[in-house]
Amino acid sequence: MTINASVPPRVRISNLTDIDLTGSDPSVDAVNAQNVCVWSNTATRGYRLTATGSGAGSAFTLASGALPVVPYSVEWASTSGQTSGSALATTIALTGLTSSATNANCAPGPADTASLIVRIGAPDLQAMTASTNYSGTLTLLVAPE
Repeated sequence: MTINASVPPRVRISNLTDIDLTGSDPSVDAVNAQNVCVWSNTATRGYRLTATGSGAGSAFTLASGALPVVPYSVEWASTSGQTSGSALATTIALTGLTSSATNANCAPGPADTASLIVRIGAPDLQAMTASTNYSGTLTLLVAPE
């Protein structure tokens, strides 16, 4: 008797949390770096990452009503514990990434395999209206590679 089995290429990102940069000191960049887990079942454990923002043309911007939008930048490092990484451009895939995760739930094994870094520059913080909440959405799409 012969038994054949196969699975399609899959990838999963987990451990993402909302980002809160309220009360930031406008004299220095506001930075949020978080550790995340990406798992891939390809032979190389490879994946690519595409980021889009909720601004016009998928821009990385925060908005508050009719006030001018505030840009932010997004970086990715393929190891956890990083505070800087490769700059992401909206809708452009960052390719050639690999993961050390061996399980789709990132357990057992490394719980975190990459770093997501979001940054608002000091000049942009200084242009914001005080005591006003700005918000936006960042969407990350991972695909097997």
